[in-house]
This record gives sequence, C-alpha cells and structure tokens, in this order.
Amino acid sequence: MSEHGERVKRWRVAEAVAREAGALQRRRFLARTSNEVAYQFKGPQDYLTATDGEVERLVRERLLEAFPTDTMLGEEGGGEVSAYTWVVDPIDGTSNFARGIPHFCVSIALVEEADCGPGEATVGVIHAPMVEELYSAAAGGGAWLNGEPMRASATTELSRALVELGWAARQPKQEYLEMLRRGMDSGLGVRGAGSGSLAVAQVAAGRVDACVELHMYAWDWLAGMVMAREAGARVNRFLVGDALRKGNFVFAAAPGIAEALSEALGVTGRMEMDGALPK
Repeated sequence: MSEHGERVKRWRVAEAVAREAGALQRRRFLARTSNEVAYQFKGPQDYLTATDGEVERLVRERLLEAFPTDTMLGEEGGGEVSAYTWVVDPIDGTSNFARGIPHFCVSIALVEEADCGPGEATVGVIHAPMVEELYSAAAGGGAWLNGEPMRASATTELSRALVELGWAARQPKQEYLEMLRRGMDSGLGVRGAGSGSLAVAQVAAGRVDACVELHMYAWDWLAGMVMAREAGARVNRFLVGDALRKGNFVFAAAPGIAEALSEALGVTGRMEMDGALPK
C-alpha cells in the first residue's frame, strides 16, 4: 500500500476510535451523581479523573490492535515513538469534565517518522461528545467537521477578532499577562474555554480567529494543528527539537490577521512558521 493509502487507512480508523472514546466520555459524564466528577490534581490546576485513564486505555487498545507495529504516546501513560506514532489526549478539558462543564474532547494525532527526527503530524481527529462534533483532517485531505469542509475565518482586523489566549499554571505568569495586555490593547476579543484542542479546532472551523499559548503539549495541540493548517490557517512549526515530548509555544490564526496578531502580542520572535509569516 502507498504512503497515502496508509495515511488514509489510519485516518479512518482514528475517526472510529475517537467516536467510541467520545461515547465513553459522554457516558461517564452523564453518570455523575452531582455537578462534579471525582478528581485529583497532578499539579497546580492540573486535573486528573479515572475516566482519563479509562479512555486512554481504550484508545491505545483499539489503535494498536488495528496497527500492531505503530506506537502511542499518551498524556497519561506515555509511550514510545516510531515510524507511525499516535499522540493522544484522552480528555482535553479535564477541568471542565471534572466540574460538570460539557466542553471537552478526545484528541488523536498521527505523527509520521518521529523515529527519524521531530516527525510530521499528518492526521488529526477530535471528538467533542457533548455536542456530537467530529473534527477531522489529514495532510492533503482537507479539514472536516461532521463531514462538511472547514475553512479558517476571513477576518482581517484585530478589532473584530476573537482569540483564545490559553494559560496553564506551569507557564510564566508575567509573560502571559503581558501578552494578554497587549492583545486587549489591540482590540482583540479574548477568551479561554479550558480546552486547547477544541480552541485550535475551532480556528480551523472559522468560529475562533486565533489560538495562542506560551506552552502546550503535543497531545493537546497536534490534532487541531493539522486541521488548522488544512483549513488555511497559519500555524507555527511545533515539531522542532524535543517538542513531541516536552511541548512548545503554539500559534494558529486566520491568514488575514496572522502577521498583525503575532506583532501585536509580541510573539513574532518565538516562532518559525509553517509557511505563514515572512522570515
């Protein structure tokens, strides 16, 4: 089978697995007996529930059963890299899930040739079960939401742009506050909904104009990044150095505001762009 054929086969399996994993998330979320799900903390404001592990085990079992020579790198269970490496966040938006807020998803990305270097993210699938939305993309195959094509927004003015500026407790607070100040001074509409994966997926869908965060892990970013890129958004080159395991700065924006936004937020020097901004 050709390289393209192998990618498409994995893409379709990932969609099926994401739907099954999302259905499990939904059952556990609706079965809670109060507004909250039992949780613990891995670190400051870093939530963990039993369902995270349960969903990750399901995804690992399904993907590696379908492709025994592949490997998987999961947020909770770690893993190894290979020619075909699945990068998975079993619940992105765990704080929302834990507190009874129905804004969360499962995120599955495929990275090819990670065993030979940083690799390339070529497939991304995200399922948001509480709204029954399946975001899906593959390199050269377009970006899709429930079977309909996605395109980044046509926004060209920062004063009309809606941007997700995420923050996590591990990130430098003062740098984030400075970026937030600069963004608000530029007239941006700023929000943070608690799921980086869904934030970048909605950039691909044209619902949000940009998503920027000082640091995000690969399992939170890569699936949505593939979608954003395929939908015409401009994204930074995430997979450099050891970013697959350690994370990196992230930027995805509608093409009409990408350059102005990077300058307004003071982040142009942070990124090498994937065909987005002039060097």
